Amino acid sequence: YLFHFIQNFLRPYMKINVYVADESHIKYAQEICDLVYVSAQERGTGIAKRTPEYIAQKMKYGKAVIALTETGELAGFAYIETWSHTLFVANSGLIVAHKYRNTGLAKRIKREVFNLSRRKYPDAKIFSITTGAAVMKINSEMGFRPVPFSELTDDAEFWAGCQGCKNFDILERNNYRMCLCTGLLYDPDEKKNKKNINRKNNEKSRFSIQWWFRHLL
Repeated sequence: YLFHFIQNFLRPYMKINVYVADESHIKYAQEICDLVYVSAQERGTGIAKRTPEYIAQKMKYGKAVIALTETGELAGFAYIETWSHTLFVANSGLIVAHKYRNTGLAKRIKREVFNLSRRKYPDAKIFSITTGAAVMKINSEMGFRPVPFSELTDDAEFWAGCQGCKNFDILERNNYRMCLCTGLLYDPDEKKNKKNINRKNNEKSRFSIQWWFRHLL
């Protein structure tokens, strides 16, 4: 009993590595699906169901991120999907094993899957839909903004993926315009425009300071 108590106490402090998943991680596919199911039950909210084959495919093509302890225990997972001919990339399926929550792991996984999306599809808009307040906070810190579903992909296949969610009937009744989930969007063009505006404002400020400096002297 004491051994298990110490083991459980130390678990959050174990070294956890976050990787871009590959074929060597396919053995975790079923466990990931089980973890998603348990999490949905715990939260009492909807999480779209995925099959082990679907998860394995994401791993095979380098479109997933997995978190493992130094002993090889599954700690978390997330994956990416492309929609509307890669105009949109969805960061989906973020899940953290219960005993590794509140350790900052969700943010690490989210950051890694976001960076993976940017590397693979630098011009795509990145989006996520979630009911989780913690995920919303992480997304907001990374530059995502809440948006109506009309600003997300209109790809019917994406929305069909919500059929495994217990709240799908709410989405259907609202003609796919709203649900219990919040839509979050990162638009790289908006970030570029904002940087350009800031740069121009800085140039104007420098010019103004230089002008006054010259004329006052």
